[in-house]
Amino acid sequence: MFPNLKLQIFRRGSHQNQLAKAVGMDETVLSKIIHGYRAPTVEQRKLLSGYLEADEAWLFERFETSSKQGESGPAPDVVPRAKAEGNGGD
Repeated sequence: MFPNLKLQIFRRGSHQNQLAKAVGMDETVLSKIIHGYRAPTVEQRKLLSGYLEADEAWLFERFETSSKQGESGPAPDVVPRAKAEGNGGD
């Protein structure tokens, strides 16, 4: 996922479909790029960064969620209340 790309589209007061039309790109292709289902080509990266007036490297910083299917339990930085309070939960 490219959250900076989505953010910059919002900052410019635009929508995905408007951007796609403005740069001559299929709306579905742009959506897949934004959501990480498709890697942008070098030409697409340059086209979008130029139109959105943003640094290409920043615009296409990838963000991946760390949660995986089948994993459960609290995040590593979350301490259950009983342990944090020191009463052992009794």
